[in-house]
Amino acid sequence: MPIPTEVVGSLPRPSWLQQAFGDYDQGKITYEELQNYQDKACEDSIQRMVAAGEPVVTDGEQRASSFATYPLTDTLGGTGLAKNLVADGQYFALYVELRHIMTRSAHGHNSFDDGHHRQLPRLTGGPFRYKTYASDYLQKSSKGVSAPMKTVNGLRNSSDENLPDYTREQFLSDLCDECEKDVRQAFNAGAVRVSIDFTEGRLASKNDPRNPWTGFTPEERKNIGIHTCPGGDCDSVHSFDVPYESLLPSMFKMNAGYFLIQCASEIEKEKVYKLVGDNIRKDANGVKQVSFLIAVRKNKVLKVRAKTSQVAFIGVINPLNPTVETPEQVADALVVASKYISKDQLGATDDCGFSPFSIDSKPKHGSPDYARDVAFMKITARIKGAKIASERLGLEDRDNSEFVLIATSTYENIDFIFSREAGVANVDVYSHRPKQEDNLQAK
Repeated sequence: MPIPTEVVGSLPRPSWLQQAFGDYDQGKITYEELQNYQDKACEDSIQRMVAAGEPVVTDGEQRASSFATYPLTDTLGGTGLAKNLVADGQYFALYVELRHIMTRSAHGHNSFDDGHHRQLPRLTGGPFRYKTYASDYLQKSSKGVSAPMKTVNGLRNSSDENLPDYTREQFLSDLCDECEKDVRQAFNAGAVRVSIDFTEGRLASKNDPRNPWTGFTPEERKNIGIHTCPGGDCDSVHSFDVPYESLLPSMFKMNAGYFLIQCASEIEKEKVYKLVGDNIRKDANGVKQVSFLIAVRKNKVLKVRAKTSQVAFIGVINPLNPTVETPEQVADALVVASKYISKDQLGATDDCGFSPFSIDSKPKHGSPDYARDVAFMKITARIKGAKIASERLGLEDRDNSEFVLIATSTYENIDFIFSREAGVANVDVYSHRPKQEDNLQAK
């Protein structure tokens, strides 16, 4: 079995699409005209990803305002905001995510390392409902596409406060219903697996009987995975200073099936590889941890073949650095990682999405258009590098019809959603690196 490889999700939006988002905010174009620009960007994303050799393509999240806000608003500027939301919500640097969607006003903020931040909507009253679902994007982008595709799902996070006539408990109940609906509709729209990106790594520290694992059977848990990274907006991060020693040992105690781990931008990569190898497990509380390979032709699932152990997808591409890694550099990193991580538990990925927010100038790259070209070169390097590493390590070839179909998204405090007896299977969880003060004691 060769080293599996997959893209995380987002791509830089072309400058003309970012201009269209701005024009829509200013009332210069209609929503239908904005959608025409999005259609063009999605088509280009899919075609170029296929050309790069990506086994599972994505539309680059070109339709989404961001991975964090797509169910709530059409644009980051607040146009098309759901009727019971206003724009003056909590500031965002991934540490806070949508933790305070129910707070009455913006107060204080954390920032990325370069000082920028994002402001999120605020809920003014119930009931809480999604305005847009990930399946809406998938259905539009998958028309006429024969290659397997990824999509995006997201969870709006909770707060500790109540609103008049709408309690936190009511909000959480509505939120869980909407999240479950989002996941189920993604599957119904053609996604084989759904990944969930939550921001603070608190999944491992929630000492709560409603924790994510209690509502899922072993059969379901084997399809749950975790992604961790220190963020990646405007070529900047929010928590790179948090050492992996604070996260990985506890993270691997979670009863998940696989993990996607930012490594390419780490200074001491071998230290991270060793941490992964020392802590990754083959069994998680009664479930044989599994990485599924889905055989797909023309969007039809032909067979499911399971590997017998958990897989750690190691970041071998740095989306924040405009320098393109060579395939040989990618292969070298994977070969070194194989000294610490079992070959049948090793995969290759990118450190993060290439542009999680729709408006992103990509300052280190000079322009979003150049960054977009660079992203596809990096994707090509990852795919070629994984093949080279597989050959060096003597791993057998795999039929090119086999793909891992995964959809990306954003969740935090997932305990509330997973506590439901929902029977939602095939769910991956993406986690951004937690703040230093977070308690990472695994239950």
